[in-house]
Amino acid sequence: MAVTLTDAAANRVQSFLANRGKGIGLRVGIKTTGCSGLAYVLEFVDELNDDDETFAAKGVTLIVDAKSLVYIDGTELDYTKEGLNEGFKFNNPNQADECGCGESFTV
Repeated sequence: MAVTLTDAAANRVQSFLANRGKGIGLRVGIKTTGCSGLAYVLEFVDELNDDDETFAAKGVTLIVDAKSLVYIDGTELDYTKEGLNEGFKFNNPNQADECGCGESFTV
């Protein structure tokens, strides 16, 4: 499988990369934290690591390290605006539950 993104997310990432002026793509990963144990991490990438997998989608390169891919394989990254709130949303088919505040999840 892979990690993908919607048109809205692709447009937002391309805009961020253009404003930043450099970068080969967006790293999508996880870190251990929060009530439920795992949280998503997004960061711009200038150089690939040895254990990185890359996924090209809609003009954007998504980079995922091997450890994170186990938890987020099949995830679709979306960008949403709801009222005054806007941000990236993870549609992860592996996610079993999330904490009450929505900041962390479990598989």
